[in-house]
Amino acid sequence: MLKNKKILEEQASYCVDRLINKLGATDCEVVVANSVSETVEYRNQKIESSDRSDTLVIGVTSYVGKRKSGTTLSYIDKKNTDIMLEKVIEATKITPEDQFNELPDKELLIKDYEDLIIFDETEIDNQEKIEYLKEAEEEALSNEGIIKTNGSSFSQSKTNFILQNSLGLSAGYKQSSFSYYTDLLAKKNGSGTERDYEYDSKAFINELMKPKELGKTAAQRAIRKLNPKKTKTQSMPIVFEPRIANSLLSTLSSAISGSSFARGTSFLKEKLNQKIFSKDINIIDDPRIKKSMYSKPFDDEGVSSEKIYLVKDGILKNLKLDSYYSKMLNMKSNGRSSGLTNTYFSNGNKSYEELSKNLGKYILVTETMGGFGNTTTGEFSCGAAGVYFENEDSYSINNFTLAGKLEDIFKNLILADDLKFKYSKNSPTAFINEGLVVGGQ
Repeated sequence: MLKNKKILEEQASYCVDRLINKLGATDCEVVVANSVSETVEYRNQKIESSDRSDTLVIGVTSYVGKRKSGTTLSYIDKKNTDIMLEKVIEATKITPEDQFNELPDKELLIKDYEDLIIFDETEIDNQEKIEYLKEAEEEALSNEGIIKTNGSSFSQSKTNFILQNSLGLSAGYKQSSFSYYTDLLAKKNGSGTERDYEYDSKAFINELMKPKELGKTAAQRAIRKLNPKKTKTQSMPIVFEPRIANSLLSTLSSAISGSSFARGTSFLKEKLNQKIFSKDINIIDDPRIKKSMYSKPFDDEGVSSEKIYLVKDGILKNLKLDSYYSKMLNMKSNGRSSGLTNTYFSNGNKSYEELSKNLGKYILVTETMGGFGNTTTGEFSCGAAGVYFENEDSYSINNFTLAGKLEDIFKNLILADDLKFKYSKNSPTAFINEGLVVGGQ
């Protein structure tokens, strides 16, 4: 059972008071978080393991003037807490000064915030977790070509936390998540063995993908990869299925971080308020989506997190900013010290079928390996696997590379209208008709 809000507040208040009034900190920030998680591991219709953890963690950041240091402690007792606080102050006093080391501006701190409905009280026991996995695996194994499962897992996690600082902030909330996956092996008619998986995660258990759907989808993905062929080196249209296209958002997130702009290490460093995509592309980051397990009303510093356009009509409008780098850039924090979340491309205007029907030949990328792009140079390169389409024919291909420039990928990106919210970053199917070279044999 999660510890209640009062217990967490008391612990946080004790730390703040001791740091400021007893140990000589000029400012401080304290997070007290209690997490309870349970996981069942399952494989080929048999349970492999069951684990439970219940942790109480204290995270402290202390300031002495422009000196800053931080530490964490898995809470044991008051004595160990006192020792931790004394040690962090000692460490703070000997760290170098940095003019940008300070708490967020007080006017940016969260005040009132609505319930985002991100906590499910439901408790499911291990037997219920097993039933989810059993049903998913049974469905998967009923598909011809699936020879066995490579492992399945069901996890339930609940967290309650409080954030306090020396400016008077005291705020927190509870979150829950339920997630499960199944990983499968396929082999058919003398083919080599191939694997793939399906995964789902939600804040509310009744919104999870049904077990049979999970198993069926994982099976289809694994079977689709059987009997792969090679492809020759060529330039041709490339299509990223949604869970691969999501990586474009991760790459963009790295490229538009306050740190990369402040240090001049982003290939987009001169592109703020300039066009980097076509005018049809919009990218939104919205931490306030209700019932999303990735939502949060404020970031790790207590700064209010509002919906923003990262890209509007193809133009880069906002960076990912925390307090430190926003001050370095002479800008204002937009509550992204925790990173981006609920980030998504807005839907395109045409379906996958409409966008693909006139391509002649193209590759649908279903898996990537290695890095997705160098955000310093703007070079893009990764290993990949997928499905080769040419007119009415299609077949699995593997062990090829994709190479190009991120700038060209962004410029030539066309999006389908099949956006679904499933991860922290979400994209419709993405078409890149120019700008990528397929490296094959």
